[in-house]
Amino acid sequence: MEILEENSRIYMRELVLEDWEDLHVYASNKEACKYQPWGPNTEADSRFFVTQAIRDRNIKFRSRFVFVIVDKQMEQIVGNIELNIKDWDGVGELGFIIHHEHWGKGYGTEALQLMLNYCFFQQNLHRVSAHCLPENVASCRVLEKVGMVKEGVLRQEILLNGTWRDSVVYSVLKDEWVE
Repeated sequence: MEILEENSRIYMRELVLEDWEDLHVYASNKEACKYQPWGPNTEADSRFFVTQAIRDRNIKFRSRFVFVIVDKQMEQIVGNIELNIKDWDGVGELGFIIHHEHWGKGYGTEALQLMLNYCFFQQNLHRVSAHCLPENVASCRVLEKVGMVKEGVLRQEILLNGTWRDSVVYSVLKDEWVE
């Protein structure tokens, strides 16, 4: 499978069917999913996610891009990242999850930097946003570290485990992004 973006330590590529098992390791982990509006996944959930992402990539006017994040040295999937194009005039939204055994190692920061390059220079987007729960301090820190600006809080925007939760919105504009 073609490498879409890379740096000296990681690369991003499209999902393949066989990836479901590697993704399932962290997508089924309660701690890894605690800030996600989905999960922990069953095997069927993880297979469906990969199958759906592959199907979405074949849509004529594709608006969903799901990539795995692979550590080059280990040749191991350490997470995945997703771009959803919200407006064809150039607006996208990102989401990501890192394998819980690889938290705090910089993979999220590096993957977001690569994905923002992809957003602005391959997809020619004007604005990219990301949302996270206020208590997900690590993700908020990663979004700020890559240069995204905190715009505000959307009150009770995400339903998580039966409870409505706030969401912090971050964004970056193409003319603010430095490769």
